[in-house]
Parts: sequence; C-alpha cells; structure tokens
Amino acid sequence: MLLALPALLTGLLLLVWSADRLLEGAVALARHAQLSPLLVGLVVVGFGSSSAELAVATAAAWHGHPALALGSAWGANIVGLSLVLGVTVLVRPISARSPVLHRELPLLLAATVLTGLLLWDGVLSRLDAALLLAGFVALLVWSWRQSRRSEPDALAEETALELHTHPLGTGHAVRRILLALLVLATGAALLVWGAVEVALGLGVSDLTLGLGVVALGITLPSLATCVAAARKGEDDIALGHVVGAGLFNTLAVAGLAGLIEPLDVDTAVLWRDLPVMAGLALVLYLRGRDERQPTRLGHTTGRALVAVYLLHALAIIVTSGPG
Repeated sequence: MLLALPALLTGLLLLVWSADRLLEGAVALARHAQLSPLLVGLVVVGFGSSSAELAVATAAAWHGHPALALGSAWGANIVGLSLVLGVTVLVRPISARSPVLHRELPLLLAATVLTGLLLWDGVLSRLDAALLLAGFVALLVWSWRQSRRSEPDALAEETALELHTHPLGTGHAVRRILLALLVLATGAALLVWGAVEVALGLGVSDLTLGLGVVALGITLPSLATCVAAARKGEDDIALGHVVGAGLFNTLAVAGLAGLIEPLDVDTAVLWRDLPVMAGLALVLYLRGRDERQPTRLGHTTGRALVAVYLLHALAIIVTSGPG
C-alpha cells in the first residue's frame, strides 16, 4: 500500500496530462488534414477525450484485470453523464442546437441498451465484445456520413472557431502526440498496478475501485473542458464532449477490454450500474428527441444529475465487497 497509492495517484496525473496533450495534437493534425469541423467535433474531440479511459482499460485487461477495465469505462460514463454534465449546467445552463448532436442522443441510449442485452447472461464474451466494436465502427461510418451533409450545424460552427484558437504546426503536433502516447502508456501501467494493489489492501473488488476512484480520477478533467465550453457559449461542444465520450466508452473501450480478456460480470452491474447508465442516457434522449427544439439543460436538471452521481457513489460504497 505504501508504494501502490503513490503509483495510483501518479498514474492518474500522468493520464490527465497526456490525454489533454494527445487531444490537442490530434485536433491540430485534423485541422492540417482539412477534416470537416463537424467530423472533428464528433470524432476527434468527442472520442479523443476518452483516451485515458481507453489506455486504462487496455492495460487492465492485458494484465488480467478485465473487471477493473470495465469498471473504469462504465464508471467514467456515469461520472460524465451525471457529475460532469450536472456541474456544467449548474455553472451555466446549456442549450445545444446541433441537429447531428440531436441524432447522437438516441444512439447513446441504443448503445447502452445493447450493452445491457449482451450482459444479461452475466458474461462479457469475445463475441459480445466484437459486437460492441462493430457498433463503434458503424458509429464512425455514421459520423463520417453526417459530416458530409451540407446542412448548417452549431457543433460544426463552434468547433471551427476552436480549431483556430490554439494552432499547432504539423511537426509540433506529431511530436506532442508521440510524447503523449508514451506518457499515456506509462500512466496507465502505473495506475493499473497501483489500483490492483490498493484493491487487495482494502479488500474491495477491481470493479468497485474502477467504478469509484479510477473512473472519477480520469473523468474529472472533462469537467474543466465542459465548464470552459459552456462559459464561452459553446453549448454544443460541452454536450457533444460528454455524449461522444459516453459512446466511445460504451462501445470502443468496453469492447476492446472484453476482446482482450472476457469476464464474468458481477451481478451488481446488472441491477446497480447499468440501470443508472440507461436512465441517464434516457433523460438526455428525452431532452433532445425533438430536432426542431434545442436540447436545454438547466439548474433543476443539473441538481438532479449531481444527485444521481452521489446516490450511485453511495450505492457503490454500501454494496462493495471483496475482490
């Protein structure tokens, strides 16, 4: 424990630093490649913000701890859709106008329902994981097709403005990405080792630690990003950041972890965690189901989302058991 806790905290710090630099480099390269702003907003920003979750899940599954991998992925989803989004709209209510973002909300709900159906037998097999990854590939194709439409889109407009805020040269962007990947891998390895040792020392399961401490640590930096976007009036970027990360975690991160190392799923996931994920996705879908109206999230919704996070965190503490 004397070495494990510092390793866990150091790993978290390295992940936070490297994930931010990786996203900056990826956005810069996307700009130089002249990708459409909408595609950058949907894929590079939305999915790239979950690089820390992907690194942790891959490292955990590779070292034989798939429960930690899945716990961190699903936990990050819950933290993002409840605490991050809730605090963001408490700071400043948002009103997202993007038609494409409206269409992404039912996809998040569908991905969550698909996860529940695949896990209903209590096992995440390689076939289940392959289906999740196939869903992610389909999502990438859908995003690319949406980006080729000529209709005006608020997410594209806001992303276009951000692309020119902090420009990086191509060489600088490549060097930043390579350094970030190296630090990301190091941080993930440290975090996984530290988390496993801490879990053993405290007598809790990998899943519990992943859903709680690890998920919170790797997701909180998103809070600063979303609050900053909302304060600048970039409501579509703020909501798109959370929704894109949710889709990426549900399909790509969980799918890759399960493909590397299948596992028997703790029954607590089925009655405690997946219903919360599905409920949060349903709330967002209901808020944004009408493309003719903006997706408005105000203070009342913000308080409810933060309350959901706190209640779920309490449920994890109460129901946590040994690994």
